[in-house]
Amino acid sequence: MTDEYTKRSYKRFEEEDDDEDYGGAPSSNNDGYYRNDSRANDDEGHSDSTEGHDEDDEIYEGEYQGIPRADSGKASGTDGATDAQAQQFRDLSAYESERRKDQDELAEQYETILQECGHGKFQWTLYFVLGLALMADGVEIFVVGFVLPSAEKDMCLSEPNKGMLGLIVYLGMMVGAFVWGCLADRIGRRQTLLISLSINSVFAFFSSFVQGYVSFLFCRLASGVGIGGSIPIVFSYYSEFLAQEKRGEHLSWLCMFWMIGGIYASAMAWAIIPHYGWSFQMGSAYQFHSWRVFVLVCALPSVAAISALTMMPESPRFFLENGKHDEAWMILKQVHDTNMRAKGYPERVFSVRHTMRCFTCVSVCRRTCLHSVWRNFQAVFSPEYRRTTYMMMAVWFSMSFSYYGLTVWFPDMIKYLQKQDYASRTKFFAKEKVEHVTFNFTLENQVHRQGEYFNDKFMNLKMRSMVFEDSLFEECYFEDITSSNTFFKNCTFIATLFYNTDLFKYRLVNCKLFNSTFLHNKEGCLLSDVSDENNAYMVYFVSFLGTLAVLPGNIVSALLMDKIGRLRMLAGSSVISCISCFFLSFGNSESAMIALLCLFGGISIASWNALDVLTVELYPSDKRTTAFGFLNALCKLAAVLGISIFTSFVGITKAVPILFASGALAVGSFLALKLPETRGQVLK
Repeated sequence: MTDEYTKRSYKRFEEEDDDEDYGGAPSSNNDGYYRNDSRANDDEGHSDSTEGHDEDDEIYEGEYQGIPRADSGKASGTDGATDAQAQQFRDLSAYESERRKDQDELAEQYETILQECGHGKFQWTLYFVLGLALMADGVEIFVVGFVLPSAEKDMCLSEPNKGMLGLIVYLGMMVGAFVWGCLADRIGRRQTLLISLSINSVFAFFSSFVQGYVSFLFCRLASGVGIGGSIPIVFSYYSEFLAQEKRGEHLSWLCMFWMIGGIYASAMAWAIIPHYGWSFQMGSAYQFHSWRVFVLVCALPSVAAISALTMMPESPRFFLENGKHDEAWMILKQVHDTNMRAKGYPERVFSVRHTMRCFTCVSVCRRTCLHSVWRNFQAVFSPEYRRTTYMMMAVWFSMSFSYYGLTVWFPDMIKYLQKQDYASRTKFFAKEKVEHVTFNFTLENQVHRQGEYFNDKFMNLKMRSMVFEDSLFEECYFEDITSSNTFFKNCTFIATLFYNTDLFKYRLVNCKLFNSTFLHNKEGCLLSDVSDENNAYMVYFVSFLGTLAVLPGNIVSALLMDKIGRLRMLAGSSVISCISCFFLSFGNSESAMIALLCLFGGISIASWNALDVLTVELYPSDKRTTAFGFLNALCKLAAVLGISIFTSFVGITKAVPILFASGALAVGSFLALKLPETRGQVLK
């Protein structure tokens, strides 16, 4: 490795037929993957300081630019210290100016290479591979919500436990987005994505088999941590293979896989969960019901993404940032050759003979991984990026707070309206006397008050939403009863036998029992053979429609992203979403709420697509996934807050969610216009 640091050159890449520009005999590097514009002096020493150096032998970064160490002026005495410091500051200023100039030229050179490689088979292959990873993220959001109605019966979940299970995935994704985003700038996009998807797959698999609430909660948390790295890495990874004129459009097309993930989850839930015949159990300790099959199936996109990703190369931009120029050249050549062969031009030769020296690799000081990650995160808040980062934080937070808050509030409002409609059809019976009657049919949605039942038999039936108040049961017989939301309040039981029922004592509220017996009670929390199939299908169908509704927004944003710009797309979509929030006040029926859910989702998706593209393009390669991961973690924190606040007003008022959502979107759209436009710019 020749001493090229003292005479760095960042000229554009020459074609093979430009060899005469170098004059004289070619240097020893001309046959390699890259060559220096100035001939290296073979008699000078070789630089091996990047490998195996001791801590005491670390080379100060500024020495290559002639910048003295901070302590170099001490020997000259007190009088020369001030002059030495002034000279050092002047040198540092020139050094910083040169650094920015070099970065701009490096970005232009990389853009030139991508344009020569073209856009074709390689990018489309990578598109589908990374799409599977993004699809896995979309699936993860829906899994817990779909299994919760079944899992709450299977694991005897209380309301607080159900709430925690619903939020734990977002907390895991928040941690994962930050951790994997930071690591992707340190150890590589591909390797980090493989690790994160592997963690997601393993714990998603385990969560389908574990029986206890705590173990299931932990597995879903770990699964969320794994999939949290998907969004920040996927967009950064893919963007580094896209030329400027294709970047906005194709990153928007990539967003469609998140929608596909939601459709996949809804369809699988629709097809699997209501089929309770798919379950089996081993004794009373281990039960495997259909919802666990659904959890297992939802891990398949992540597994498929891992298998496909092993065939793809690392980002060449990452290799260049870390001084691995030969590896970067080989990958870029692979991209070029793959595209040219697919287009019918296999004879075209990759004309780039060498790759650029990345400025960030001038420093040969080694740092630990953790220290490097922390320094990189701090750089996101450096004076150069501080304003951009704070503005992006505000936009990400406001968008996520309103979007996730409303998308969870909509289904809860639909359930609330369904309950109201169900309650309005409740039948009431008072002071009825029933003797010597056998009930062997389903009893549902009834209230019986002050009734008297003598020598009656309740056998092989289901009780749903049944309430008996101030009633008398004498010499009655209950056998093989399955109940849900059924209670006996202030009732008296005389000489009554309960055999193989799930009428536990907590269903008997302030009741008196005389000479009554319970035999062979059904143990544990059994899945009711629920006829809530219609309700279950409705939930899945609503989620399916809400996810499918973003398709038009995805198409429009992809086609217009590079035409009108990221900021106009982001601000315009946010303003329209803000206006649509006021239509929520007209959502007084189930069908109206479904229509409003589809409208809001279809409009707001354009904002998310623009925000993803903007985040990728505002930060340089060595900080891109770190910044994206941090902002995505903030997004999940805002989601948790939005869900908690919005759902607390279900059935109370619509005004507060409307004001919160519209206010957050208005603030986000205003701040978005203050960000710099990145359309037509090369990746930093």
